[in-house]
Amino acid sequence: MTTRIDAFIDRLQSTSTFDDLQELICSLRDIYDIDHAVYHSVGATGQQYALLTYSDDWVKHYIDQKYQRIDPVVLGALRNFHPFDWKQLDWGGSTRRDFMGEAESVGIGNQGYSVPIRGPQGQFALFSVNSRCRDDDWKSLTKESVRDFLLIGHYLHQKAEEIAGTHQEQGRELSPRERDALTLLSLGHSRAQAAEQLKISEHTFRVYVDTARHKLGATNTTHAVALAMSHGVILP
Repeated sequence: MTTRIDAFIDRLQSTSTFDDLQELICSLRDIYDIDHAVYHSVGATGQQYALLTYSDDWVKHYIDQKYQRIDPVVLGALRNFHPFDWKQLDWGGSTRRDFMGEAESVGIGNQGYSVPIRGPQGQFALFSVNSRCRDDDWKSLTKESVRDFLLIGHYLHQKAEEIAGTHQEQGRELSPRERDALTLLSLGHSRAQAAEQLKISEHTFRVYVDTARHKLGATNTTHAVALAMSHGVILP
């Protein structure tokens, strides 16, 4: 049975322009029953591009007011290397509360999840999804789909870099053990579970993962799994 992430990957593989990616970003709202999805990238030399479902009026207002200076999501992404739920951020203070009130008034949800992405040459990108829903509904959605959101963020970043002409393919082939390690992680196994299945120590398992990540040019393990899947090195 085709899963939601499978459907997304199938469509992503056929994209070749930023217009295609913009259409794909919009489709995430229906695929995951969310209100908005956003991808924004800043290259090593300062070039920027964004794919998002927010209204043009809100984007213009956000830029005009320089809200990126106070936006807890942006500030949180700059400080964090790991994905985070917006509930973990500091929304205290009148300025931030007023900002959130404005955002909610134009349909931006009170719930959100963001994936910071950092490249080896100074690139920075952020993928976020958000929704207007109750805490328990959001908790259920993220519990079910958090792995999808992680992979989607990295898949989008890789495809955007390819379209922009800044992506560089890595030429070193993974060993069978490195492929096995990433495959087990892609299936949701913990490092301990994967190491046990391969009948190796966790230390040795970490070595395989780290060397695979280096060969793929990935910034972290999740990125390595996403790259390996998108390159056909392992099967999703």
